[in-house]
Amino acid sequence: MKLYADLPGRRATQVVSDLFTAGWVIACTYAGRVVHDSIATLRTPAAGLSDAGSQLQSGMNSAGDQMATVPLVGEQLQGPFREAARTGVALAQAGTDLGSAVDRLALALGIAAAVIPIVVWVLAWLPVRWRFVRRASAAQRFLDGPADLDLFALRALARQPMHRLARICDDPAGAWRAADPAVVHELAVLELRDCGLRPPPAPTIG
Repeated sequence: MKLYADLPGRRATQVVSDLFTAGWVIACTYAGRVVHDSIATLRTPAAGLSDAGSQLQSGMNSAGDQMATVPLVGEQLQGPFREAARTGVALAQAGTDLGSAVDRLALALGIAAAVIPIVVWVLAWLPVRWRFVRRASAAQRFLDGPADLDLFALRALARQPMHRLARICDDPAGAWRAADPAVVHELAVLELRDCGLRPPPAPTIG
């Protein structure tokens, strides 16, 4: 598998792109963590509400138990404290529910802040890189020597723009059919450069 081009300029661009992608993933992951932690600080009031409810419940139950010891009217005095204790239970549960909601929101927004920009970039970057790797790897398997240039020259005749072919000679197709080694080499160079491969040296004519 060929991951990078042979041509220095294109290879440098690919390396920079890959390094940027790695840095982008790290930066987005960090940003997601910051978002999560920022929202998670909202859990502090929820925890305080839960603690206050628990303390109210405990205090009212304790006071109710004390009132129960009062002769004759203890039962009647105990009732309001039991009601207040139930209010404390409700407050504690509300604080717990609020804390759970904050945790879920922090997790969801933190993941979204990290994943969405990563996915957007990867969807733009990965197809380009995969297309190169697939094309260059396939072309590399056919590039064993000068004799294989004929295949790439034929592909150049079929795929390259007319103005690029015209720069090689006035009749590139005819020269290819005549097996002109210089023209075949120049045609193959066009295709190989598009694949990111370095062509073999030009044939020596003499």
